[in-house]
Amino acid sequence: MNLSALITEFQTIYNTTDKPRIFFGPGRINLIGEHTDYNGGHVFPAAISFGTYALVRKRGDNKLRFYSMNFPNDGVKECTLDVTEYNKSDGWANFPKGMIFYFQKMGCEINSGLDILYYGNIPNGAGLSSSASVEMVTGILLNELFHLQLDRIKIVQIGQKVENEYIGVNSGIMDQFAIMMGKKDHAIHLHTETLTYHYAPIQLSDHSIIIINTNKQRALADSKYNERQAECKAALTDLQTELNVDHLAQITPEKFEQYKHLIKDSVHVKRAKHVIYENDRTKKALISLQEGNLVQFGQLINESHISLQNDYEVTGLELDTIVHTAWDQQGIIGSRMTGAGFGGCAIAIVANDYVESFKTNVNQKYVATVGYEATFYTAKIDHGAREILGEVK
Repeated sequence: MNLSALITEFQTIYNTTDKPRIFFGPGRINLIGEHTDYNGGHVFPAAISFGTYALVRKRGDNKLRFYSMNFPNDGVKECTLDVTEYNKSDGWANFPKGMIFYFQKMGCEINSGLDILYYGNIPNGAGLSSSASVEMVTGILLNELFHLQLDRIKIVQIGQKVENEYIGVNSGIMDQFAIMMGKKDHAIHLHTETLTYHYAPIQLSDHSIIIINTNKQRALADSKYNERQAECKAALTDLQTELNVDHLAQITPEKFEQYKHLIKDSVHVKRAKHVIYENDRTKKALISLQEGNLVQFGQLINESHISLQNDYEVTGLELDTIVHTAWDQQGIIGSRMTGAGFGGCAIAIVANDYVESFKTNVNQKYVATVGYEATFYTAKIDHGAREILGEVK
């Protein structure tokens, strides 16, 4: 879809001839470092070229109107600047509303209402962070439209607050950070406890990153995500009886093996093991990329999936079928689930010469096992949230 079509849609929905300003918030993939972000660990995400477009104009009153081309049956959601609290009936619109709510709480002067149209080409429920994409594109448009001059990391933190407190999902900060701070052809090696980060070039030469959508819908707030976080907290509490640590990710694999007997519940031992070893893998992954050792990087990705399957137990039939089949294909460097799990997407690094046969073979096995098709996308690593001109990809 091109920009002129989006502009026409905006003008039709809001019955105006005004030309809107256009902003874009990408989605994200996480190369490695899964379920470490709410445990004070390292993650390795990248912004991608799929994402959410937001077309916006200021109004002459204090009315806020939201419309999503992805949920056309929901119609236009409305509220006013003085009533931006969470309202379950507003559905998806609570994500942009939450951003406005916390901007106001910070004392930011949002002195006019807005008409906003959203269009996302991230598959709904795919686990590529469509909600964080909506949050960050809303944050960047508020910052620009009202000349608020907020630091980008402050907007990231507001987005996490929307997820945690406004929506009620105990997620970490990785998604918002990757989407706001993304850099073309680079991944972000981020320490979620301190928010220290640096960019690592993604030089895949003759390989591509393939995103494979299971097409199994997953609702994060209703999943076992919060349960996993509680299990990690319980494991940490047990370890703190003898270890002076604030987060699981502060513990090395060696120290974990020495002290894991302190964890009372055998399931909690597995959860802690995943987090601690995954954090270690993520550090090693950075070194592998810096040294240009793609084979070692792929091995770490594979080990990540095994841990997510066996120790964290967040994969399931769909993701395991895709990943285990991917491992058997020619040209594969590595494959694993990405995102929270329980459906969503996997990623694979595949030699360009084998991409088409890879898709055919993996999909064939997936249909035979699951009963419906997977969808394949080639990921382009792109810049973070921004105002845009040009064509919609």
